[in-house]
Amino acid sequence: VQLQASGGGLVQAGGSLRLSCTASGLTFSNYLMGWFRQVPGKEREFVAQIRWNGDSASYWSAVKDRFTISRDNAKSTLYLQMNSLTSQDTAVYYCAARGTKGWGYVQDWEYDYWGQGTLVTVSS
Repeated sequence: VQLQASGGGLVQAGGSLRLSCTASGLTFSNYLMGWFRQVPGKEREFVAQIRWNGDSASYWSAVKDRFTISRDNAKSTLYLQMNSLTSQDTAVYYCAARGTKGWGYVQDWEYDYWGQGTLVTVSS
């Protein structure tokens, strides 16, 4: 199983980025997908999750209304559209997969597979 995250980079405050995560080696539509982020020296924190069929999503309150998680099962790809970025959003962003058609997994230990992370840096 491999999750390949991409799309990170340097952006000015107020700008936007779209992260992608392409999965291989698993049946993507059987997995709940999530995004997490981590700042050096801090614990990894939940950002968003999306149900296997894309019909439900939930967000951490700090990003709700600015970030949108989505998926394309035909392409085995997960996305995170990030708008109105602030310096507080600077972090390494990770995609993760849990083999379930259930819902409500916001702890990193609940996920089975992880991508390598992509760095997002927001300059103020």
